[in-house]
Amino acid sequence: METPARHEKEKYFLTSTGENEPAPSLHDPYSRELSVVIPAYNEELRMPVMLDEAMKYLENRQKLNPSFTYEVIVVNDGSKDKTTEVALQYTREYGPDKVRVMTLVKNRGKGGAVRMGTMISRGRLILMADADGATKFSDIEKVEAGLHKVHPKPDNMAISCGSRAHLEKESVAQRSVFRTVLMYGFHFLVWFFCVRGIQDTQCGFKLFTREAALKTFSSLHVERWAFDVELLYIAQCFKIPIAEVAVNWTEIEGSKLVPFWSWLQMGRDLVFIRLRYMTGAWKLQSPRKTD
Repeated sequence: METPARHEKEKYFLTSTGENEPAPSLHDPYSRELSVVIPAYNEELRMPVMLDEAMKYLENRQKLNPSFTYEVIVVNDGSKDKTTEVALQYTREYGPDKVRVMTLVKNRGKGGAVRMGTMISRGRLILMADADGATKFSDIEKVEAGLHKVHPKPDNMAISCGSRAHLEKESVAQRSVFRTVLMYGFHFLVWFFCVRGIQDTQCGFKLFTREAALKTFSSLHVERWAFDVELLYIAQCFKIPIAEVAVNWTEIEGSKLVPFWSWLQMGRDLVFIRLRYMTGAWKLQSPRKTD
């Protein structure tokens, strides 16, 4: 669960011509209105649908408001397929300043990939979005509204989480009893050990102010499925305002989540998160720039 060191190759973006471009830092002042961070592991088949929807929305928004600037950062989490090649097709189509691709040397896990992409973002706001496109991309407007409603502190920290909690009754009706018990057990562990007041910690559609992203991701340790919980635990420790906003969500085939073993791993990680912070093995970090 300890965060591995950043490999030298992970300090660069890969351009469409195969060259390396030095990555910026989250510590730098923002130069875009929005960064979209997309973690991707073996997503050559599902990612194009998501990227087509996202790019169409972002390009239309920019046409309506030329002052709106954005970047999409695809983080290939050590994939064994053509995820990087697929992403670079969008770099060629929209330009290297709008679609940027980072390929990790080896698989870190979703949390590790999101963290790597966030720490090299240029946006005033930073959205993490899953590569499968399960959440309708235009729902970014809903989470943006949620961000404004929580009234960021003078230091401009706030987080807005997409939520599927409103769909829970319908999803329970379609699940087996075993999976339902696992789900409710996980929700209880999240509430008991880490995060209070957030019904859906696991939705992969979260929007951060740049300041909140720097504060939370600088302390993040967990790199696998339970990273969302640690992230929100850190935010609550720092008293960062958090909104939870209902979003559209569709079950997409090809999930990397293995029902029993993934839930078991996440449950174990929740216990470790709380114990390690309680014992001082992990500490809340002050953001500092690293190489």
